[in-house]
Amino acid sequence: MTDETVLILLVVGGVAVLVLGGAACCLFRKPFSPSQWILHYADLLLVRVVWRAKIPKRPPLPPGQGAVIISNHHSSIDPCIIHLVAGHRAVHWMVAQLYEERTFIGWLMKTLEIIPVQRRGSDISSIKAAIRLAAEGELVGMFPEGAINTSDEFMRPVRPGAMLVALKARVPILPCYIEGSPYHKVFWKPVFMRARVRLKVGQLIDISEYYGREREEGVLEKLTLDCVQEIAKLAECDDFQPRLAGRDWKTWQ
Repeated sequence: MTDETVLILLVVGGVAVLVLGGAACCLFRKPFSPSQWILHYADLLLVRVVWRAKIPKRPPLPPGQGAVIISNHHSSIDPCIIHLVAGHRAVHWMVAQLYEERTFIGWLMKTLEIIPVQRRGSDISSIKAAIRLAAEGELVGMFPEGAINTSDEFMRPVRPGAMLVALKARVPILPCYIEGSPYHKVFWKPVFMRARVRLKVGQLIDISEYYGREREEGVLEKLTLDCVQEIAKLAECDDFQPRLAGRDWKTWQ
């Protein structure tokens, strides 16, 4: 498929997105707002045409089931890929606030119900927001690596933030693995980069045996390493040994 063909498909698809989004707004207002329906179909177009992603069937996430979704992280479009396996449910991703609120990106993040995270120090308010949403039956998305992995390692050292949110919200964890997502140092450019992406979704990890034990010595560390190991298994990297990064997360407790 040539770039010209892709461009034509995107233009035609863009018109279709507006039509489908408008129809969806009239027929299925919940759980998405009109703007969210349009973005949902735009995402679907990009995933299928530009990124040519192979998406599995929807994971076992019944309506009203809160969960924390974790994944490896190679590209700024990774949340867009995982969004489609959640069905018609929003995934509240925790994203570093590198944008001004009164910009298009700011509007986009607000429309997508992103949880903004301050870069400096431990952002306790964002952690509390994630815990509240998950406890209320919403889906929260977090990347244990904390940033895009540009190294040759399978995954960078990880932090226990996602596990802490799941424990305090008393919800399971859903591991995912993304392969082939495009990377560019300019965060918005991968949106238009052709790729062939594959997504694998694991089974819900029941962590109920750890509820109320997040302050016990070694519990968060063990749970973090075990859950990240599930991501490695999806990638068929059974020999991968995840490592913890830093100890700043201790202040979140």
